[in-house]
Amino acid sequence: MSTAISVDPFQGLRIFEDAVTRMMSEPRANRPWSPAVDILETEDAVTLKADLPDVKTEDIDIRVENNTMTLRGFRKFEKDENVKGYHRIERSYGEFTRSFALPPTVENDKVAADYKNGVLTITLPKKEAAKPRQVKVEIH
Repeated sequence: MSTAISVDPFQGLRIFEDAVTRMMSEPRANRPWSPAVDILETEDAVTLKADLPDVKTEDIDIRVENNTMTLRGFRKFEKDENVKGYHRIERSYGEFTRSFALPPTVENDKVAADYKNGVLTITLPKKEAAKPRQVKVEIH
């Protein structure tokens, strides 16, 4: 006597779809936010740019440890008691954390950051030994 086993090949997809549907139906204020980041690597450095509009510099924390850079911060919802009648609040508020694995070619102790016009730019210079070098070979 054989027993037929029913296998749903789309079960994993349906579980994912349900999770996305739940996330999209939650009020945006209840969802964690994660700032958009661009990472560029040149011969001299790795540069990370993060969009952090309305985040104060004192609410930003950058740490480098064990070849991992962690960016943390907080964007507060400034509620003005004199302003009433919001029709829509789409921007996310609250805490965020982003972590990035750094290549071993980066000088961890020479990281620099600049914050201008809502964009945080973090520059991670490369070690001299990691920079490409060109050597002229003389033919004799």
